[in-house]
Amino acid sequence: MFRLWAKVFKDNRMLRDTVICNDDSTLNRTRKIYAAIDEICNEFDLSKPIWLDSTIADFKKHDKTRFSQDNFIDHVDFDFLEIQVIEEDTDY
Repeated sequence: MFRLWAKVFKDNRMLRDTVICNDDSTLNRTRKIYAAIDEICNEFDLSKPIWLDSTIADFKKHDKTRFSQDNFIDHVDFDFLEIQVIEEDTDY
């Protein structure tokens, strides 16, 4: 089971959150993350964020990262979108 938690923050308050689950064992970790982000963007009605070098480094180090306005082409009405892996498959 792979689960990714997404939270939208504005003014230090969480506005929305969701947990995306993925049981597809044919996908590797990266594809599961991208699929979860696609679901998050559909649910929150957002454009897909751009992975900057700092975003990638944070995610590799902590399994958690934040997407701010710099990561989106369209204007967003929140401070940041945070994603965090909360459960991961252990058999790969």
